[in-house]
Amino acid sequence: MKKILYYLFTKSIGFYINVLSFIFPEKANQIAYDLFSQPRDGRLTKDNLPQILLEANRETYQHQGEYFQTYTWKGNENVVLLVHGWESNASRWEKLLPYLKKSGSTIIALDAPGHGLSSGKEFNIPQYAVFIDIIVQKFQPKYLIGHSLGGKTCLYYQSTYQNNNFEKMVILGSPSDFKIILNNYINLLSLNSKISKGLENHYLHHFNLQLENFSGKSFASKIKTKGFIAHDTEDTIVLFEEGKKIASSWQDAVFIETKGLGHSLHGKELYQKVYQFLFE
Repeated sequence: MKKILYYLFTKSIGFYINVLSFIFPEKANQIAYDLFSQPRDGRLTKDNLPQILLEANRETYQHQGEYFQTYTWKGNENVVLLVHGWESNASRWEKLLPYLKKSGSTIIALDAPGHGLSSGKEFNIPQYAVFIDIIVQKFQPKYLIGHSLGGKTCLYYQSTYQNNNFEKMVILGSPSDFKIILNNYINLLSLNSKISKGLENHYLHHFNLQLENFSGKSFASKIKTKGFIAHDTEDTIVLFEEGKKIASSWQDAVFIETKGLGHSLHGKELYQKVYQFLFE
């Protein structure tokens, strides 16, 4: 019954946007973009933070009218930066943290735009990359780890900013082709070609991005940093082939295939391999 209701709900929204596209096309395109870019999960409140985040030093940074939250577990001068994905927050790293702490490193995690304690309603990769760069410039991390869309943001960041301070990067369960994500959304709501074209134009005009080139595979081809890519064969959120695409163009990266960890990629054996890659 829930599936039927969800189907009817999504299709009715799509029908409304499609009709609106013939009357007020700009408004229809904006509604379609807002629905696509606004996370519906992953928010936190200061009064109800997960215990793992309460154990960290918390700091808020301001940038162009927005703010974003960071969490620091203090260690030595070697800094690891953690970048979570869609509809998540910095607490997703709880299971990996014990492995990273064994190295004695300082660990910093941040909340993405519209997630955790960060401001905003919209998630987009270029803005997330700006937040990353603010932290990078201040703390000069040696290691960068990203999961899912956070992993793709890391790829975008390093291919665009070309930060030489990074020695190694770890990318977990990341999508490659942005157009696949966008097309899945369009098909879910059965949006018409006017809206589809409008969404593509939005990315071109607001972010100067051609969707064909906005891919993890394209980003990885420009990265000279050593990489570690892991993807699960049973990932139902981001297909296994997406990880292989990224690995195929990253010259100095290893690709790890897992089975049974799903999209979250929480696993003792995998995290031990991440530790070995980074610190041994």
